[in-house]
Formats: sequence, C-alpha cells, structure tokens
Amino acid sequence: MFDRLSAWRPQALAALRIMTALLLIEHGTQKFFNFPPAEQPFGDLMNLIGLAGILEVVGGILILVGLFTRPVAFVLCGFTAVAYFMAHAPQSFFPVNNRGDAAILFCFVFLYLTAAGPGAFALDNRRG
Repeated sequence: MFDRLSAWRPQALAALRIMTALLLIEHGTQKFFNFPPAEQPFGDLMNLIGLAGILEVVGGILILVGLFTRPVAFVLCGFTAVAYFMAHAPQSFFPVNNRGDAAILFCFVFLYLTAAGPGAFALDNRRG
C-alpha cells in the first residue's frame, strides 16, 4: 500500500511547500498590514522586524509559486533559525513556552525544501 503512495510524493511535497508559504506570508502581512490583527501591532518597520516582514512576504510568495525554491528556502531556513535564537530563545529554553515552535518548524521545512526541491506545480519545473 505504501509503495503506491510513493507515486504521490511530488504532490505531497507541493502541498507542504504551498501551505508553509501561505503560513509564512501571513506572518509578513501581520507585520505590514496588521492582518490578521496582532495582539500588539508592530510599530516602526524600519528595523529588523521590517526586514523580517519583507523576507516573509517576498520569500513566501516565491516559495508559494515555486520560483527559485532551493535558494529562497535556504535563505528562509537561516532567517527562521536566526529569528528563533534572537526573538524566542532568550525568553525561555522550551519552545512551547517561548512561542518559537513555529520558527523551528519553518526552519526545518525550509531546510527540507532546500534539499528536496519544490515538488509538483512549481514554476521551477517550467524553467528547466
């Protein structure tokens, strides 16, 4: 049975890529447009928070459509690792307490996308 499921590996990878991108874009739109509304809106975006928002929106869109997936995923992997250690880890050792579990998951999904590529339904597949 599981051998037959392997035939769906490219589509499953695409689903992982697309859903991860949509979640990442949501983090960026929250910083820039306060959508969805944040508990405490981000004020001045001319700092690291603004850079993070740009990486989340632009990188998320590129990952969503599967364009330059591997290099973008590599950059986002590093970005989310740095975000975890700068913003979350100092608050508590435990990710569930420091609210950094999403950053850790993003980091490892982007690491996987760097190695595995975009899967099905990606513009990278049309580039050749």
